[in-house]
Amino acid sequence: MKFEKNKRGVVWAGILGLALVFCMTGLCLAGELDVFTGEKQVLRISGGTAHIPVMKAAAQKIIGFNPDIQIIIAGGGSGAGIKQVGEGLVDIGNSGRQATDAEVAKYGLKMVKWAIDGVAAVTHPQNPVKSLSSMQLQDIFSGKITSWKDVGGKEAPINVYTRDAASGTRSVFWEKALKKADITEKANVVVSNGAMKTALSNDPYSIGYVSVGFIDQGVAALVLDGVTPSMASVKSGEYTVARGLFSNTKGEAQGLAKKFMEYLLGPDGRALVLDKGFIPVN
Repeated sequence: MKFEKNKRGVVWAGILGLALVFCMTGLCLAGELDVFTGEKQVLRISGGTAHIPVMKAAAQKIIGFNPDIQIIIAGGGSGAGIKQVGEGLVDIGNSGRQATDAEVAKYGLKMVKWAIDGVAAVTHPQNPVKSLSSMQLQDIFSGKITSWKDVGGKEAPINVYTRDAASGTRSVFWEKALKKADITEKANVVVSNGAMKTALSNDPYSIGYVSVGFIDQGVAALVLDGVTPSMASVKSGEYTVARGLFSNTKGEAQGLAKKFMEYLLGPDGRALVLDKGFIPVN
C-alpha cells in the first residue's frame, strides 16, 4: 500500500473503498485510552459502511490520545470486509451480517458483535407517502408497483434505489423487510449508506433503505406495518428489520486490533455506539 503525508499530517492510503484516515493531535482523557500509550502502529479497517461513524469516532479518540497511531478506515461493504480481513489485507473487517460457516472455515474468522442496527425504508423528505405495508414495500421493490399514486402519493414514477449484493444492509433488508422477494433490475445501485442518503435527498421520487443510525433530515423514514423505525422500536423488538454489527479478525485479535476492539466494547466505546444511533451489545 502506498502512503503519502500532506502538510497537515494526514495520511491517505490506496485501499478498496473510500478510505478515511485519522491522524489527529490533541488532548483526550486517559483511563480507557491508557492501553494505547507507546503504540506506533498502523491499524487497517474495512467493510460495512454502517460501521464507519463509530469507527471514525473511536479513531478520533484514540489518535487524539496518541497521535503516533494511524487508523485507516475504508468502506466497501460487508463482503469486502470479510474477504479483506481473511486475506490479511486489513486487521479488522466489519460486516453487517454474520460471516457464513464457509467464510469462517476458509479464513479462520473470529466475530465480535458490538451493536444492533435497524434498517429502514426511506424516501425523499417531501414525499407525501409516510407509511407502507410489507406487501406494498415488496411490490415496489420488485417493480410491480411503479407509481407513487398507487400507494397514496402523487402521479409520479417510483425510482428504486438499492445496495450491491455484497452489502450487509441489503442482506437484512431483503430478508426481513422484503421477505426475500425479488428486487427489480431497474433499481439504481449505490455503494454505501451515505451514498444512499445523498441519492435519495436529491431525487423527489425515490425510495431506498439505510441504517436507522443514518436517518436525519435528509431522508424520511417510512412507517412499516404501523411501526416507526427508530432506536427505541429496534431496542424493544417492535421494529424487526434489524441486524447485528460485527467486527471480524483473522484468528483471535492481536496487538492494536485487540486493544481497539476492547475499547469499542468498553464504556467509552458503548457511549460512542449509542451516540451514533446504534444499540450497544453487552
